[in-house]
Amino acid sequence: MSETTILEVRHLSKSFGAHQVLKDIDFVVRPGDVTSIIGSSGSGKSTLLRCINLLETPSSGEILFHGDNIMKRKGGATAYRSRVGMVFQSFNLFNNMSVLDNCIVGQTKVLKRSKAEAKENAMKYLEKVGMAPYINAKPRQLSGGQKQRVAIARALAMNPEVLLFDEPTSALDPEMVGEVLSVMQNLANEGMTMLVVTHEMAFARDVSNRVVFMTNGVIGEEGTPDQVFNHPTNPRMIEFLTRFRQQS
Repeated sequence: MSETTILEVRHLSKSFGAHQVLKDIDFVVRPGDVTSIIGSSGSGKSTLLRCINLLETPSSGEILFHGDNIMKRKGGATAYRSRVGMVFQSFNLFNNMSVLDNCIVGQTKVLKRSKAEAKENAMKYLEKVGMAPYINAKPRQLSGGQKQRVAIARALAMNPEVLLFDEPTSALDPEMVGEVLSVMQNLANEGMTMLVVTHEMAFARDVSNRVVFMTNGVIGEEGTPDQVFNHPTNPRMIEFLTRFRQQS
C-alpha cells in the first residue's frame, strides 16, 4: 500500500440477514482526495459510508487507516471516528445544547481538550462556516442549512484527517443546498480529504477529483469526473446519467 494512502477498503461486504447490500468493495482514499459516491437510491452508498465509520460492522473485508486494519482494533472505534469525522443528512445535533456547546462537547469528551481550548477551536470553525453569530442558538431555532453548517463545524472541530458526508444536502430545501455546497467546496479547495455520498451531480462533476458509481452493492464505475461523466463504459452508469440529464 502506498504511504500516501489514508484509507483503503479491501473486499468489503455487508449483509443484513440474507440480504447482501455490499459485495466485494475495493477503493483507496489519498490525502486531499474529494471522492463523490453516486448512484441510485438503494445502491449501497450510505451503507458503505456507515461501514467505513464503523457505524455498521462489515460482514467481511478490511478497512485500513494508515495501513492499520481498524476492524481488528478492540474498542478503538471512538478514537478512529475522531480522525475520520462524519456529517449526516439529518444533522444529528444535540437539541438541548447551544450551537457552541454542540461543537465543544466532542472535543472535551473524546479528545480531552480543556473547555477553553475547545471553545477557541469551535469558534474558529463556526466562523469558517458562517455560523459564529448563532453560537447561543439552539438547533430548533436554525434553518436546515444552518444546522448542516453547524454539523460541519462540529466535525471540523475534531480536526479529522478525513471527513465523510452522507447525503448532506438531501434533507434541505432547494434554496439552502447552495450554502452547504459552498462550504464543502471551500473545504475541498483548502485540501480537506472528503468522501461524499451525494445526489448533487454538479458537485460530483466539478468539485471531486474521484467519482465512484455504485449499483446493486458493487462499484460499477470509478475514475476521474471526466472519465465517469463523459466516457462511461458501464451500461448502468450510462442509464443513470441519461436519467439525471433528463431531470436537470
